[in-house]
Amino acid sequence: MTFAGARKQRATYADLDSVPDTMVGEIINGELHVSPRPAPRHANTASVLGGDINGRFHGPPKPPDAGGWWILHEPELHLSGDAYVPDIAGWRRERMPTLPDTAWFPLAPDWVCEVLSPSTARRDQMLKLPAYGHEGVGWAWIVDPIARYVGVYRLADGHWVLEGTWGEGHPDAEAASLPPFAAQPIDLSRWWA
Repeated sequence: MTFAGARKQRATYADLDSVPDTMVGEIINGELHVSPRPAPRHANTASVLGGDINGRFHGPPKPPDAGGWWILHEPELHLSGDAYVPDIAGWRRERMPTLPDTAWFPLAPDWVCEVLSPSTARRDQMLKLPAYGHEGVGWAWIVDPIARYVGVYRLADGHWVLEGTWGEGHPDAEAASLPPFAAQPIDLSRWWA
């Protein structure tokens, strides 16, 4: 029985252990959210996009303006009592010289990428994006594999600023320079196959 005005108990990291392996568990604003694993279109976009970024920027810094990042697929972030699982995230190696020995990351990434799916789009944009800003993540990409575009956001004075959108039909779609990885243009058409 629940009484009016009664507060729900805040979810804990231990609650994540009860989430089946076939699902993704996150704690957002103290509430446990469980989602199915990504559908094929979502998984393809995240995999190809991650490969593009990983191939260019994962590793020690190397000229000209490449490398210097850890790029990881679905890392579990433990930040301020919540747990987030972005589709892809990156840390500058100058901020995180080595990977932690834990199964999760206590340090907010410098960049996150969320690939939208119908079941998670609202949560990714309305709950997770503001939380990433609160945690000081400097860059966020919101990618829509159905509408075939990416929105690039930069954190400025605690607020997200849209740097631009690129996608199918954009004049630079075959050589898009997307911050913070603008040094190496990317062919976005590969993401939508």
